Amino acid sequence: MIFDIIGKFGRIGVFTKQRSKIVDETKRQAYLNALEITQWEARLPHLKTADSFEVEFESPPAMQQPQAVEQVNDDRDAFMPAEPSVPAVVAPAAALNWDSLRYQVKQCHACDLAESRIQTVFGVGNQKADCLIIGEAPGADEDRQGEPFVGKAGQLLNEMLMAIGLKRESVFIANILKCRPPNNRDPRPNEVVACQSFLQQQIQLIQPKVILSVGRISAQNLLGSQEAVGRLRGKVHSYSAQQIPLVVTYHPAYLLRSPLEKRKAWDDLKLARQQLVK
Repeated sequence: MIFDIIGKFGRIGVFTKQRSKIVDETKRQAYLNALEITQWEARLPHLKTADSFEVEFESPPAMQQPQAVEQVNDDRDAFMPAEPSVPAVVAPAAALNWDSLRYQVKQCHACDLAESRIQTVFGVGNQKADCLIIGEAPGADEDRQGEPFVGKAGQLLNEMLMAIGLKRESVFIANILKCRPPNNRDPRPNEVVACQSFLQQQIQLIQPKVILSVGRISAQNLLGSQEAVGRLRGKVHSYSAQQIPLVVTYHPAYLLRSPLEKRKAWDDLKLARQQLVK
């Protein structure tokens, strides 16, 4: 069922033939229609990968919504990371194991969030995913269900993924924190540090082709930056010594409050998708 909370992302076009992990043509077209997206024709059919594509914009419509003033403060404003979040030492992938890592997260009491959580939110999705999505921290719905992005923001994220031809189960979704901060407050620096190794090990195990950083707190910690999302998005960053392409975009919760920014988020999604077909 199509969620009617999606705003207009602009006029764009259609994908070439998709692999099994991409939604079939009928479902994909239904999602695009729900987003009020017009069709486009793919070019460069000689690309090696079957699901490769290149997006071409049509001329903008005669009447457009006024451009929103660039938001220097994203969905939460007060958080400033104490220092870059990338640890100096990361355990080698050969030493990691999904089951033992999940157990370690479940048993973690490294910070006070263990006292207020209902359960840990480890992450969900394809453990061999090409695309890793990293948000900030679980909310109330996620704390109850033990899965990231399951509320209204999660519904919007699902539709955003569908719009670029990806199923939720084909990506891996995780957060900077594995436990919900009380009252959805900003994560504290010591809490981020306590969860660092868990996220780093997930990245090592997945070895994604691209990381999509969702929201200001995620972007600031992954990049060791204090810049706002508006200044970090629109480009491909290089993450860690592995130089994993990283694209920053707005948090879906922020987009629900600021629908004029959805066109920018669409551009970010396209940029992330381009990294998957290289």
